[in-house]
Amino acid sequence: MAAGIERTTVFVALTRPQMFAGVTYSFFILNGVIAAELFLIFKSFWALFAATIIHLIGVMLCLREPRIFDIWITRVSRCPRVRNFRLWQCNSYRP
Repeated sequence: MAAGIERTTVFVALTRPQMFAGVTYSFFILNGVIAAELFLIFKSFWALFAATIIHLIGVMLCLREPRIFDIWITRVSRCPRVRNFRLWQCNSYRP
């Protein structure tokens, strides 16, 4: 018997976030909003090219850890920069 953890398909499916086209659903919606804003600002179809590039970057980041964007948002919201960050080179949690 192998010494590793046994994974079942049901467990993996229940713990992964909802994915669409290789990225999380929230990232897909955010990418669509960014593409629409770029199109409205620049009035050019190059916004589709930018959305494709952003989507490919998201796919590459989601390959290893599907919740990478949720983890990043939690880290940014819970760990603000402290006033003496330059001295200690670290953040602290909000009390």
